[in-house]
Amino acid sequence: MLNLHHLASFVTLEQTGSFTLAGEQLGIGQSTVSQHIQRLETFLGQRLIERSTHQVRLTAEGEALLGYARSMLDINGKVSSLFTANRLRGRLRLGVSEDFVANRLTVILEDFIRLYPLVDLELTVALSGVLYQMQDNGDLDVVLAKRRLGDRLGRFLYREPLVWLARDPAILKAHDGVVPLIAFPQPSITRKVAQEALDRKGIAWRIVCTCGSLSGLVAAAQAGMGVLVQPRSMTPAALREITQGSLPALEDVEFVLVPRKGANPELVEALAVRVVAKVAIAPHTP
Repeated sequence: MLNLHHLASFVTLEQTGSFTLAGEQLGIGQSTVSQHIQRLETFLGQRLIERSTHQVRLTAEGEALLGYARSMLDINGKVSSLFTANRLRGRLRLGVSEDFVANRLTVILEDFIRLYPLVDLELTVALSGVLYQMQDNGDLDVVLAKRRLGDRLGRFLYREPLVWLARDPAILKAHDGVVPLIAFPQPSITRKVAQEALDRKGIAWRIVCTCGSLSGLVAAAQAGMGVLVQPRSMTPAALREITQGSLPALEDVEFVLVPRKGANPELVEALAVRVVAKVAIAPHTP
């Protein structure tokens, strides 16, 4: 019979890409994770993991197992929750910023709904400024978004540098030194940081594309329309960081979890624990 602890190590290893990080997230040693994978491979008679010095990848057999492993862990979580006396239930209205959705939200939601299947989770995706306004109006219970350095709003999660991105870093030459910005509409923290940095250095700029969707902004940048600002770890495919000094340094941003006063504290804390566990495995600046 398949061992659920072994499957949990397998799924977490796939999520983190590291035996060390998987062990930290599960609260076990790296060697224990390795033993779980080896025993799972022995039981199935198949190699599930391709190991190299740089990364951990699933084999074709590992990819085939992944969906079943997630389903089994999900069922186990639902059964455990159903028969646990102190189980969480209720509704949690969660607002998440656009850029966080593209990078880390999937694994957070996957863990949360597996552990708390009786909680109805309502998800809203928007710009950080819009989410804060919605929360002020009582429409959201908790917000996962960005704040600027020096702000004290919310529970600090991690800090990350913003970077200039473009399909071709030489794009400024084609625009006679005027920076063609691709940006979210106002209110947008990344847009404001970029504009202030350029204004301080006396560098001319103009908005060439505005879109409320990150996928739209990325498409515009990948098409070569202009320069996009994003947290470094969230750099989209086919875009390169502009590092040659032609643009000013950008300040870091901080990601925070902001609960609404009066929100169910148990639900908020349950979500916070899952968020912290996941963002702790991601690259960030100290």
